[in-house]
This record gives sequence, structure tokens and C-alpha cells, in this order.
Amino acid sequence: MTKSLTDVLSGAGNLVTFLRNQQVGPNVYPGVPAEFSNWRDEQRAWNETCVLFNQSYHMAELMVEGPDALAFLNRLGINSFKGFTVDKAKQFVPVTPEGYVIGDVILFYLAENTFNLVGRAPTLNWIRYHADKTSEDVKVTYDERTAARPDPENRRHYRYQVQGPNSNKVIEDATGKPAPELKFFNMCWMEIGGKQVHALRHGMAGQPGYELMGPWEDRDAVHAALVEAGSKHGMRLVGGRTYSSNTLESGWIPSPLPAIYTGDSMQDYRDWLSENDYESKCSIGGSYVPESVEGYYLTPWDLGYGFFVKFDHDFIGREALEKMADGPHRRKVTIALDDASVSEVIYGQFGKGELRPKYMEFPSAVYSMHPFDRVEKDGELVGLSTWIGYTANEGKMLTLAMVDESVAEPGTEVELVWGEPDGGTSKPTVEKHKQVKITGVVAPVPYSEVARTQYAPSWRNQTD
Repeated sequence: MTKSLTDVLSGAGNLVTFLRNQQVGPNVYPGVPAEFSNWRDEQRAWNETCVLFNQSYHMAELMVEGPDALAFLNRLGINSFKGFTVDKAKQFVPVTPEGYVIGDVILFYLAENTFNLVGRAPTLNWIRYHADKTSEDVKVTYDERTAARPDPENRRHYRYQVQGPNSNKVIEDATGKPAPELKFFNMCWMEIGGKQVHALRHGMAGQPGYELMGPWEDRDAVHAALVEAGSKHGMRLVGGRTYSSNTLESGWIPSPLPAIYTGDSMQDYRDWLSENDYESKCSIGGSYVPESVEGYYLTPWDLGYGFFVKFDHDFIGREALEKMADGPHRRKVTIALDDASVSEVIYGQFGKGELRPKYMEFPSAVYSMHPFDRVEKDGELVGLSTWIGYTANEGKMLTLAMVDESVAEPGTEVELVWGEPDGGTSKPTVEKHKQVKITGVVAPVPYSEVARTQYAPSWRNQTD
């Protein structure tokens, strides 16, 4: 008999210790090689020419259909649905009744009464749960990510992204028509490789581009046509090793821990979730160790989603967010780590006879599903770093963080505590090591000037 998440947690002991010692590392990006060329040139391409991301494998998706689908989704998200129509998309963020984030995904309005949500599993599980409980006329169809399914070559949709300054040229050559003049997060139809493709104007890597979606059986024809068109414009394919580092320049924090592990209001949901679901298996890593798991729960303002919160509709968590709205709130920032300080961590890998600093992988230094590192000022906790890695475009090691207002001004010097306490947890990605402090400077988010100045107002360039 399959256990529930409640069953899993009942024998887990301290929840912080349990999640920090889960036996999984960071999110995987299957279906593509780790590198097609090398990750440095792949990173540079999204800044200088363009890249082709293949997102067909690592994300889950959920179809939501039926006469009540719009109203159903509206009561689960903090976002306003005013003006939301067919061929538009938006970031969709649900919260618990206490106002803490469950996750975030992209919501596509594909056709009348037809929606597609794409991203990590926690948000999609939350929607599936409510679909099971509702009397509304709504149907959901879940399509699991490749790494967690028995038939990885049988997905519902392919999903590609053409990103970078030459993306319009690639689309023009692939379609034989001028690139469509779309506003960000608006959609249209294209024909590529003889196939009908649904295209979203989007930006992932600090540069504008297009996300392309269609039936799984069309994937090879569309991919081949894009590769041929891109060969004239310096387009590079991006591997799994490189992919997760693109968010450092564009400013999206991809890893909020679902705030579902405690509280009476979430008990029925924990009973519904199984031992095989994401929430039962995900791991936490890093130097931040709160007294209780609630210390990892995040508000919309922590993630830069405060401007999404609209009290023009009834939704789960509204009353709690109304009480939080006036603050204070932490602010989302980039922290540019000092080159010499990072170099000391790397230099510390050499020599024998003593503990070394935690190994710092390039380009992404994330080693758990949900990284949480301490950000300090004068030895005091002032924020949390939630994503860390290196960008060849900037020649910097960056972190995406949320910090107190007192240190949020660009130029403020802070310290990142790198490595886990007491020699590290038992996660397979964690070797025995010592903690060190890395100096850094608070910087704008997004760090990429293009993303900061040319994106439409969105979750990329909002900080509160």
C-alpha cells in the first residue's frame, strides 16, 4: 500500500534534519547532453548570438480544461485574471491559507476553457488536489517530467526556446516570415518545419526570445528546422549542465520550498500526497538551518512576486496576505561575490590533512533541490541566498537572494556563508567539508542590463 506524505513525515523526526538529509541532489536536466560544446560558449551565446534550449524533458505540465477552468484557477492564484485572455501567459503563484508560497509555474491560456501549466511539480500537485476535491466542471491531465516517469519518450508536448539577440533572425528563417511583433507573455501561431507551433514571447536568459510548443510527435521536425535556421546566426544548443545557470542573469528564483509540511490547514493535503510525490523526496541544502521548517517558508514578496498579489478576487491565502501586505518584506537582490573571496574557496581544495571548503561546481554551484545559504552582515543573519553559480558573460559568481531592507541597497557589502554546518549532511552531493564566508556586494536584479532595462515589467525585474 502506498504511503502518504503524512506517513512519511510521521517517522521522519525533526523535519529540518529530515529534509536536509534527503538522498537527492539538485534538479536534473535529462534528455540532452551535459554540454553540446562547452558551457562557457553556451552561456556566451545567449548573450551574443542566440541559443536553443530543449525544455521538453525536465518540467512537469498540467492541462486544466472545462467550463469552470478559469474560475477554478482564479481562486487558487494570487494573480489577478483581469484581462487574461486566450493566447496570453502569466506566472501563476498559489499560496497556503497562511500566505506562504507553494510554488510557481507558467500558465498558458491556450484556448477557450483550456489551460496548460508548466514547471516544477509542487504547484501542479496543489492544483490536482483541488481538482479532486471540487464539484466544479473541470478536468486535469498530468504529464510528469521525464526523470520521474516510466515512459520518458512519450510526453504530451515538446517545448523549445530560442533566446538571444539573434532570436528574431532565427525565427524569420525558420518560418519564412518576419518575426511576429508580440508583447512579452503573448502568444501566436507559427509554421516551422511544416508543423503548426504555438509560440510565446518570452525571456529566460537575460535576452528576449520565443518559447515554442507543440505535439510530441512533431518535435523532431521542428527541432531540425530550428537548428538549420540557427546555423546562419551563431545559434548554439544548450546542454543540461549550462541550462540551470541562465536564471542568474535574468533574476528568477526557481526553488521555493513548498510550504506544506506543517499546519492543520494543510493536513488533508499531506494525506493526499504520496510517498512518491516531489514533496516526499525533495532535499534542502546550505548553511541556513532554522529552528523549524517554517523558517524555509517564503512569502510572495520574498520572491519578488509582491506586485502579483491582487485583492480583486477571492483566493486561498487572501486574508493572510492582506495582513502581510504592509510589510516589512525582504527584497529580492543579486549578490555579486568577490572574485578574490571565491578564489580562496577554490584554492582551498588543494592540500592534505584538513577539511576543505565545500566544493563549488561550475557553472551551477547548487547541490540540492532547495538551496538556502545564510547571508550575513557583521555576523548577523540579514537574508537568504537561494541560487548560486557562475556566468561567463559577467565573469562573476552570483547568487540570487532575499535580504532585509536594511541591506538591500546596491553596493552594500555582505557575506555568504558557504557550506553546511558540522561537516555537512548525508546528501550524496555533500562531501565532508568546513564552512567559510565569502564576501559580496548587493547588486540589482536582474543582473543582466538587457533584462533590467528592456524586459517589460514582470517577475524578472520586480523586487517587491
